[in-house]
Order: sequence, then structure tokens, then C-alpha cells
Amino acid sequence: MRQAIQQLEESKIREVANAGMGRADVLAFWFGESDEVTPDFIRQAAIESLQRGETFYSHNLGLPELREAIASYMSALHGPIASDRLAVTSGGVNALMVAMQALLDAGDEVVVVTPVWPNLTAQPAILGARVVCVPLQPQTSGPDQGAWRLNLAALLARVTRATRLLVLNAPNNPTGWTLTRAEQQTILQHCRVTGTWILADEVYERLYYEPSANSCAPSFLDIADTSDRLVVAHSFSKSFLMTGWRLGWLVMPPDLTPQVGKLIEFNTSCASVFTQRAGIAALARSAEVTPRVVAHLKLCRDTLVPLLRALPGVQVASPAGGMYAFFKLDGFDDSLTTAKRLVLEAGLGLAPGNAFAPQAQGWLRWCFASHDPQRLVQGVARLQGWLEQRAPG
Repeated sequence: MRQAIQQLEESKIREVANAGMGRADVLAFWFGESDEVTPDFIRQAAIESLQRGETFYSHNLGLPELREAIASYMSALHGPIASDRLAVTSGGVNALMVAMQALLDAGDEVVVVTPVWPNLTAQPAILGARVVCVPLQPQTSGPDQGAWRLNLAALLARVTRATRLLVLNAPNNPTGWTLTRAEQQTILQHCRVTGTWILADEVYERLYYEPSANSCAPSFLDIADTSDRLVVAHSFSKSFLMTGWRLGWLVMPPDLTPQVGKLIEFNTSCASVFTQRAGIAALARSAEVTPRVVAHLKLCRDTLVPLLRALPGVQVASPAGGMYAFFKLDGFDDSLTTAKRLVLEAGLGLAPGNAFAPQAQGWLRWCFASHDPQRLVQGVARLQGWLEQRAPG
């Protein structure tokens, strides 16, 4: 067994979830997905594909029809993006791993802005790369209390000519932090000088609650040239309620696309055809799906965050993007222990902050993507009751 694999930490989120699995009394908000099922017309597209007998392999890079649909969808959001820059993948996780396989050799330096979804630090480590974390900074006072902010100067100082890859997830899981356009421009220009590739995980770009011309968070695709060392990862999971379908895509310089196609062959061969048919249907009616999803998530956010703020000892900011409230419980400094206690003693399932970075110890992540906002109200009531009865530990 490779040492890099032996040193991988097991998922702390799963550790908490496993403690509550099978308990009907638990209100679960630990995983990063909505509890609403995929829209019927998307499911029907997959059913019809299966009924036609589309159970065979497809092109490594995806069905041409799906790549063209993605190109049209992305071009409407970010300006012209041709299908020769696109690869369809078996989920966003696969997209990120394939991108890293394409860009990294063992021993390469990778800079990752944290706290972040654990896969983004684990994947380069699996490949033998050297991971360097640049932490966001939590605001402990003032109007932004509970928000996390980037020290841009610290990031630029850490990204040098020795840095092969910079990994950024914005809107961010778990903090909700989002890059500004000015920050993106500065980072892109800096990486042009250092020769550093940027891998931008932008799967939450449509789950954005601030005013914007294209109903998206700022994207590197809005400012980059086709030839820039930029790869952007996307997924159908969040914006189309398709987490279990495992369908995603990559946007990259066109000369990288055939190389990624080779890697897909050696990873998964291709995404399943019936899943890709579902993706085509989702994109064709995205204007009726995604805005509704975002409006509902905003309602959920605006239900949960004020209730959390009203609790004594809670620090939380309203996230600009994503589907998570990330909050600190004063006096409860061990996130994993606290999350397990909440499951067992309050029937409330949250993700521990230290699953995302050591500096997020004492924080908890609450996925607010609930079909019924009253579940969020009930969850806060359970948290409040638990806080009133339990001592920190």
C-alpha cells in the first residue's frame, strides 16, 4: 500500500453521518446536497434512453450533443466557449481528479485555499503532489463577524514559479466565501507571470445570491483567454438537483482536451449514455430549473441564518453563494466531538468544521438545501435546546 494512501484521513463528515445513519429521529443536514429529488422531466429523459437500449459506451469526451449543449449553456453565461474545450466527466469529483492527473507530477507543488471540501486537498496528495494550504481568515468582530476573507497578498506571496497548480473553490464549500472580480484578475495575472495553472472549482457558480449580470458568481472564464493555463470544473449536481447522477464537465484550453480524453479512457471510459441524455434535458430547460432552485435556496438561507444569529455564542455570516451556513459555537472547540454529540443527544446532523481545514476547528457546516424550510426551523430549535442543557466539551 502506498504511503500517500495510508496517510489519507477518513471523511469526518461520514464519521458523523455513520453515527446517525438509520435513526429516524435525526434531522440530517450533513451532506452537500438538496433533499429534493431531480425534476421529473430529467428523470424521464434517462428512462427513455434506457428504454431505447442506450446502454453502451460513448465517446470518451461525451456525447457530441451534450458537449454542444454545454457549450451553448456556458457561452450564454461567459461568452463564447467552443465544444473543443469541453470534456464530459462522471461527476464533478471525477472532473477534478482527471484535471489533476493531467497537470500534476509526483512532487509538484499545489497551493490550495482552505477551508475547502476535503477532496481538493486529498486528490493532489493521492497523486504524490506536495500540498500547501493558504487559509482564509474568519472575521471575529464587526459587521462581517463569521465571514471568511482571503488575504490576497499572502496568497500571491505563496504562489511562485515553483507552484505548478493553484486550486480555488469559489463560491466556497464550506464558508460561502466568493472571489471578487478584482481578486480574480489579480490572481490570473500573477499566475500568468509565474506560469502556474489554475484549477477553479466553480460548481456553485449558479448558487449565488448577490446581484450579477449573468446570475452567476464571478468566474475566471469571464476574464481569461482561451490559451490561459486555466481549467474550470463544473457539475450537474447542485444547480440541477442531480447529485446521484454523477455527471460533470471540464472547460480547458483546446490543446488539453484530447489529453483529458485519454485520461478519461483510463479512469471511467465514459459517462453513461442515459445519464448524459438526462444532462441534455436539464440544460434544455435550465431556465426553469436553476432560477427556482436558487430562489428556494435563498429562502432557506434567509430562514436559517437569522435564527442561528439569535442564539447566544454563535458566530455566522450570511453566505454570498453555495448552500451552507458555516458557524462557530463559542466554547465548543472540538468540531468532531460536538457534531457527534449533536447527533446522539439532539438528533441534529451537521458536518464538523475541521473536516475542511484544521483552522476551522470549532466551526460547523449546515447544509440549508431543504425542500421544507420548516425543517431548518426545527433544527435550530433542537440546537437551541441542546445548548441550553449541555456544557461545552
